[in-house]
Amino acid sequence: MDNKLTSNSQPVIFQQKEIRRIWFKKQWYFSVVDIIQALTDSVNPRNYWHKMKKREKRETRFQLSTICRQLKLISSDGKKYLTDCANVQNTLRIIQSIPSKKAEPFKLWLAKVGKERIEEIQNPELAMARMKNLYRQKGYPENWIEKRARGIAIRNELTDEWKNRHVYHSLEFAILTNEIMNETFGMKVGQYKKYKKLKKENLRDHMDDMELIFTMLAEATTTRITRKKNSKGFPKLKKDAKQGGQVAGRARKDVEQKIGEKITSPQNFFHHLI
Repeated sequence: MDNKLTSNSQPVIFQQKEIRRIWFKKQWYFSVVDIIQALTDSVNPRNYWHKMKKREKRETRFQLSTICRQLKLISSDGKKYLTDCANVQNTLRIIQSIPSKKAEPFKLWLAKVGKERIEEIQNPELAMARMKNLYRQKGYPENWIEKRARGIAIRNELTDEWKNRHVYHSLEFAILTNEIMNETFGMKVGQYKKYKKLKKENLRDHMDDMELIFTMLAEATTTRITRKKNSKGFPKLKKDAKQGGQVAGRARKDVEQKIGEKITSPQNFFHHLI
């Protein structure tokens, strides 16, 4: 598993600038263009990186691209693209070639971020506590945070089942998730994000309490169905996902009939910040 990209790719913030990252082969890899943008405030960090590599090769005969890996990160359009990334050690080398007053604070920040991941592997509860604190910093209410945290635990339990039952590719995970969401809410993930006017943001970070609850019901039910049937392989797991979503979908429709309004909401979290 360590030789594959994991799902752990939550961006981090340095002085209000988002730095994309991904956990790969037991260490963090950071987006080079995001680092450049954070340190230089360049309006075109990709062009800056291109010129920087040429300058470094000309002046020192060292090719910065040799210390980078191309890994897939989510872009602003919500799709994944191969992106130049560097681990902590090589990021420090790249920073040496960037004239910036922010370089020293960034080095300290980088060391802290790298250390936190190791601590979280050793103590998963610490990872959950940090995740909750991040949502607090963003302004989410405490009762919502608790539901979101529970939803993450239920989601992880389901994806672990899928992995143990021979689902390995990100496309398969996406198809299974869409099966659940479509049966639960009548919309696939992409349609739901469009409904909420979201682009690269995480859909579940913009669900209200009821939307989170029905998502949890669907995924928890899917896990139970899969275990009961001992399903293995993508085709059987897809049927389980459909059935789990149908259970939650029927419950949603029943609640909507009782309360006289839709559970799905076009509102996203940004509406609460206005």
